[in-house]
Amino acid sequence: MRTLVLSALLLAACTGPHAGARVAAVPSGTPRVGPAHGSVIVVGGGSLGPEVYAKFIALAGGPDAVIIDVPTAGGDSVYPPDWRGANGLKGAGAKHVIVLHTISRKVADSEEFIAPLKRAGGVWFEGGRHYHLVDSYLGTKTEQAFHEILARGGVMAGSSAGASILGSYLVRGAPSNDNGIMSYPGYEMGFGFLRGVGIDQHVVARERLADLADSVMSRHPELLGISEDEGTAWVVQGDSAEIIGRDKAFVYGGKEPTDPGKPFLTLHPGDRYNLAARRVTHRALTESSLTQQFVDSVFADFAKPGAPAATVLVAQAGKVFIDAAYGIPPQRKYMPETTIPNFPLLGLSAGFNAAAVSGIEHDGKLKFEDPFGDGSGLTIRDVLRLHEQSAANRRQLVALIAQKGGASYSQQITRRIFTPIGMHKTVADSVTGEFQSNVDELYRWELGLTSIEGLRGGAFGWRVDSFSGLPRESEYGTSDGKRNAFVRFPSKHAAIIILTGSATADARALADRIADRLLFPAAR
Repeated sequence: MRTLVLSALLLAACTGPHAGARVAAVPSGTPRVGPAHGSVIVVGGGSLGPEVYAKFIALAGGPDAVIIDVPTAGGDSVYPPDWRGANGLKGAGAKHVIVLHTISRKVADSEEFIAPLKRAGGVWFEGGRHYHLVDSYLGTKTEQAFHEILARGGVMAGSSAGASILGSYLVRGAPSNDNGIMSYPGYEMGFGFLRGVGIDQHVVARERLADLADSVMSRHPELLGISEDEGTAWVVQGDSAEIIGRDKAFVYGGKEPTDPGKPFLTLHPGDRYNLAARRVTHRALTESSLTQQFVDSVFADFAKPGAPAATVLVAQAGKVFIDAAYGIPPQRKYMPETTIPNFPLLGLSAGFNAAAVSGIEHDGKLKFEDPFGDGSGLTIRDVLRLHEQSAANRRQLVALIAQKGGASYSQQITRRIFTPIGMHKTVADSVTGEFQSNVDELYRWELGLTSIEGLRGGAFGWRVDSFSGLPRESEYGTSDGKRNAFVRFPSKHAAIIILTGSATADARALADRIADRLLFPAAR
């Protein structure tokens, strides 16, 4: 009986103001899922790139707008006005951030508490445990004030647990620390800024892609299920959504065929989706001169039975055009074949080690003109400039990073690179200084290189030349361009990332074919 009642409420939520708690008819032409006014940003948690914060601040009214940061999901009883969790918003340019928190529903129903919301342009819900948000705000004047911000054209946004609360059906809302409970009686309703929608997050980083399909959609087929990986966001206005950020988003219960062998449809940054029609309205690929058919032809040899595996990602200006795998079998829990498995990076490891050394230099703990320390007479700068570093060079770099950085090599790489970029699957060998990764995580590296000050490390670790007159930065698996390629065209904001399992694959030539088609379509 409870399931039948909940299903009725969720159906009502598709036409009510939110969450099925208050039901009203929707006039013709009014969005059926998203907000009639304002915007909703659904973020998958983890480390965020500047594009997500920038979009939120712009939609809230710009840097001078009043922005409310709600840390309640974190579970603490008190958060100070200068709570450091709001530093992401402040660092992105928000000048007037107010931390708003209570664990008292009585306080949440008071005019004094909601006063800042009446002049706010946006609200950001932080991560933690969803049920704290339900316990404090659902059905109170504070929740109503959230909806009023949307009604006057503001923006509601949230990351991790703060993302799930934005939907009408609350996923993982159980009042416990068990994230494996997908549904829990009494905690199955969110704020309903997106009606008839259930939202999951961290889905690739934590290998949760199967959960919506297995535990929610099978019992509530009327729902639209959406999810997104860390650092990735849905930006919803009306019923239209665009994907921005660092990785993929996913749709469950849409009206189009799902990915082969999977219970969802995958979207990439730059793709757009209509939540009411439940259909893709735009693929970023159509903005480029590439086609999937052309890229498939470039990698045709890898698609043959028994051929070595390969993956490729092509992106430009924050939009992912191609993200494809060849010769890789289906992975556990529907994980993307472009995320699992990892490939040895070989020569592509140089940029990571160079970035770590550059960070230590920025901290004043070494100088590039210092002796490298291996008795060769080379300076640190000399070694970082080498396009082909020997095994001995890499081992010495590992020792240098640990010694000068003041912590183990693994800790240095994690703190300086993996954590700010949001890399979870990439691994570094703490003896050899070599990395293993995948094209999806390397795209996070690409975005970090363009957005995180100090991470670039100059041109260290990269070859700098030109391609048909365009400045190019590149790394290859081997000195002669075999196996892997990471090619960047900074002036075009474009990147081509290729990883293969073949020692003889001419990765440089593969990347050149794609670059020629992508950047010089009129000449082909």
